[in-house]
Amino acid sequence: MTMPSPLHLPALDGAAGWLNSPPLHPAELRGHVTVVNFWTLTCINWLRQEPYVRAWSRAYRDDGLVVIGVHTPEFFLEHDIDLVRQATTERDIDYPVAIDNRYAIWNAFDNHYWPALYFIDSDGVIAGRHFGEGEYQQSERVIQRLLGIDREPVAAAVEGQGVEAAADWDHLRSPETYLGAGRSEGFDSPGGAVAESRLYQIPEPLPLNHWAVAGHWTIEQEKATLDHAAGRIAFCFQARDANLVMSAGGGEPIPFRVLVNGRPPGASHGADTDADGNGLLGSGRCYQLIRERGEVLERTLEITFGQPGAQAYVFTFG
Repeated sequence: MTMPSPLHLPALDGAAGWLNSPPLHPAELRGHVTVVNFWTLTCINWLRQEPYVRAWSRAYRDDGLVVIGVHTPEFFLEHDIDLVRQATTERDIDYPVAIDNRYAIWNAFDNHYWPALYFIDSDGVIAGRHFGEGEYQQSERVIQRLLGIDREPVAAAVEGQGVEAAADWDHLRSPETYLGAGRSEGFDSPGGAVAESRLYQIPEPLPLNHWAVAGHWTIEQEKATLDHAAGRIAFCFQARDANLVMSAGGGEPIPFRVLVNGRPPGASHGADTDADGNGLLGSGRCYQLIRERGEVLERTLEITFGQPGAQAYVFTFG
């Protein structure tokens, strides 16, 4: 948590806009303990961290804590300020958020991770940092130390719901897997990915942590886009939760259906599907497809889209 040498809070200039606040500057934050949280709206790691950051903001606001979210996009779709605004509303974020579309604040911090927490004392010195999920009570103790208070951490009582729920690390055997050609791994459709629209097939069986598509798709650097209706994506995974970052590409909502080992998920449907596996794809975000209620085993998920235009970016698991 402790940085090797003191560094001061850099300028927060260069943001494309701010939500929940006018622009903030280091000088006006002097005298306050500040937590800067780098995030991006589709990131499952941030989604699972966010309940704790919300709780800290509310628990210590009257003690002088200022939490600042910095939204720095990973995918092109996350440059859409309306999507960021929608995410802050859905996640009930009421603290200031800087829209860092040009990576100005990211670069000023020399940051490399989503999510990232920077803990800044009342003199503007960066006193600690944490990258990724976890260590919530330790992070909260840093906040308390900087504020000069000592009480029971609120992190112990935080319990994320839906897509914000903590991962089932004991049974998680599947990694984050990108579907765009730039970072894709485990793609098993015969012939591999090509940078143009073509007909793909799904081989059977798929090995664990491999995936494939069926139908006419265009696989670009960041995403796979369905060109004709009834296209499918299949992924063999082992995890309690299966999520997919996807978007309707700004068009009309697209119906989809999820099957697990060829059957509807039933009670193990996710927050964005029903017991029959039905869901509706709209704006770009992380969609929770499966939340296993029973034993976590190796399974094959298949998602079918009823209309063209679906854009799929990355599978994440929990």
